[in-house]
Amino acid sequence: MTNNVQTKAAAQMTKEEISEKYNQGKNIIDFVGHKKIFFGISIAIIIIGIVCNIIFGARLDIQFSGGAALKFSYTGDVDETELYDFIQAKTEDKITTTFSTDLVGNTGNTVTVQFAGNDSVATEIQQNLEKDLQEKYPDNDFINLESSSVDASMGLNFFLKCLAAVAIASILMVLYVTVRFKKIGGLSAGVMALVALFHDIAMIYFLYVIFQMPIDSNFMAVVLMILGYSLNDTIVIYDRVREERKTLGRKTDVGMVFNLSASKTLKRTIMTSVTTLSAILIVYVVAVAFNITSVQGFALPMMIGVISGCYSSICIAGPLWVMWQNNKKSKKAAK
Repeated sequence: MTNNVQTKAAAQMTKEEISEKYNQGKNIIDFVGHKKIFFGISIAIIIIGIVCNIIFGARLDIQFSGGAALKFSYTGDVDETELYDFIQAKTEDKITTTFSTDLVGNTGNTVTVQFAGNDSVATEIQQNLEKDLQEKYPDNDFINLESSSVDASMGLNFFLKCLAAVAIASILMVLYVTVRFKKIGGLSAGVMALVALFHDIAMIYFLYVIFQMPIDSNFMAVVLMILGYSLNDTIVIYDRVREERKTLGRKTDVGMVFNLSASKTLKRTIMTSVTTLSAILIVYVVAVAFNITSVQGFALPMMIGVISGCYSSICIAGPLWVMWQNNKKSKKAAK
């Protein structure tokens, strides 16, 4: 009897009364009410990303596309654009160059030249290119450190295996959320969590397209890490939704339940994201200072992924879950 009275009372309480009783008088942010703004922001970014993808296209590293690579060490400073143009003029194949600094070994500055195609770079071409670089830059002591090649079919197989890993991880995450949160509509919670994950993957992918960063093993590592990070944020909010729904009762509007839950977990979510971002930002700054491109290619997408993961958990997955629940309730009422 007492529980029924409390449930009816909670269902009839205003936003201010719920805030005073269940949120220590703190403001309850209307995330659900602003869903059109959140959806609009995401859609706008996705459209910009699609346009950039059509115009510029995505760059695949030789790990995925196949090709050959030569790595040279050199001393001093060189103009990166001028060096690229000089090497490109020596070959008919499309090339890309990646510059970095070896902080651990003794190679100093290095440049990796990637050649598109399925054929390895002939020894004669390697020797000629090294000789040409030494003649063009006599004061920089260019030395060919290593050469490697990847067949296009091997690159495709590697890419497909990475996609399979992402797909399996996504399916397992949805099943986990569905089982754990069955009291708040487990399937809807799992599906909307997956939508948020795809949203985060799209943000990372478009970052690679806009900045013309080569999609390589770093991309897959970032995607898998963000899947876990974003899901963790979503689970925290879902867990709070489950508790608040138990407290407020099932007759309370699900939008209010989510807004209260998200408002209560907002500080925790922001603090976690800021702490993570601070650590990654330090890594990124050090990588930029020492021109470590491989670390830059990991740290920058991670920062964008953390921000997107925090945003999607609250502003995308939550409102979509509320829409699903309201639609389900409307269908039941119509029967």
